[in-house]
Amino acid sequence: MNEIIAKYLVHDSGNLEKKAEGIALGLTVGSWTDLPQLEQEQLLKHKGRVVSIEQFDEDPNASTYLGKTVKKGIIKIAYPSMNFSPDLPAILTTVFGKLSLDGEIKLLDLEFSEDIKSFFPGPKFGLEGIREKLGVYDRPLVMSIFKGVIGRDIEYLKAQLREQALGGVDIIKDDEILFDNPLTPFEERITEGKKVLDEVYSEIGHRSLYAVNLTGKTFGLKEKAKKAVDLGADLLLFNVFAYGLDVLQSLAEDPEITVPIMAHPAFSGALTPSEFYGVSNPLLLGKLLRYAGADLVLFPSPYGSVALERDQTLEIAHELTKSDDQMKTVFPVPSAGIHPGLVPLLLRDFGINSIINAGGGVHGHPDGAIGGGKAFRAAVEAGLTGTTLVEYATKSPELKKAIELWGYKEV
Repeated sequence: MNEIIAKYLVHDSGNLEKKAEGIALGLTVGSWTDLPQLEQEQLLKHKGRVVSIEQFDEDPNASTYLGKTVKKGIIKIAYPSMNFSPDLPAILTTVFGKLSLDGEIKLLDLEFSEDIKSFFPGPKFGLEGIREKLGVYDRPLVMSIFKGVIGRDIEYLKAQLREQALGGVDIIKDDEILFDNPLTPFEERITEGKKVLDEVYSEIGHRSLYAVNLTGKTFGLKEKAKKAVDLGADLLLFNVFAYGLDVLQSLAEDPEITVPIMAHPAFSGALTPSEFYGVSNPLLLGKLLRYAGADLVLFPSPYGSVALERDQTLEIAHELTKSDDQMKTVFPVPSAGIHPGLVPLLLRDFGINSIINAGGGVHGHPDGAIGGGKAFRAAVEAGLTGTTLVEYATKSPELKKAIELWGYKEV
């Protein structure tokens, strides 16, 4: 059957069976028992179907938060595909539109039938496509971020870009709050950045990619992205949740936008943090971003300054990288508060098919961004060779300084 099955976490003080049936009807045909038999027969194929109900005991945390005694339950409801067009706005409105206003329900997951899933081709490049661009296949990639470039001119940005590339960083991305401006215009960032990275490649033989922030009004994004491609952009950074998942999909599916897209999680925190309502992180930052066509996905790491629970981050990464015959895998990018001393944890949790992303952990190094990049590359090499950070630091002064400054975690 062509349908989408939504999985919800529900907190309710009443009967969960009645609650589930109310959702199934309320988001589809609206009512049932009051309808004449003929109308029931006509509308049966449009009616939502309760798939399963799993009820648990009272949840003290939820009861305290909601101010009443509630029980927790997991319910699954199937929505027939004939009720909606095969696009994410229609699907999300169907399964969680007005229901999201309930305040006591969390959307945990969506199961797409194969027919519906075929409308979402996923990433154009994916994990392997990024590796091909860099020619790096046997280790996690290292990524860094521009820091403190707001109000600075293009020469300042070029200097930062050069240092990060000289440090051996694989991908360098714009800050998500760097928008088009007179000091560092979008087009000039691309052309001047390309010159810098080509110079570094000529000097040391290391290839770095630059992700420029695609911003502006929605209806101008495609032309701006195509211009970026014409100018030789490597990747596009995109604040997807300020625009919408369907905008990302529209960019990813355009045959003239022939560069990978990096999805930034900014604003997703307005939807995901509560354990009682909203949308789960693995669904929003994992499955749906993959379906919408992101090639790389940033999300909070379990260790840093904006940490997610480790189990959630592992689930996000799993959704991005699990085997799927219909779509490519996506690079997970656990971020925020990362320094070289955390590389053993990152390798343990996310493996080599991930990207190690740092801002302050690169720029805050005593030897600057060059030293920071080298420290990360040394930490990765240590992990891949089974050497402790302390041991490897005896032959890497940059790593030694990093772990003296930030500490380290061995696995």
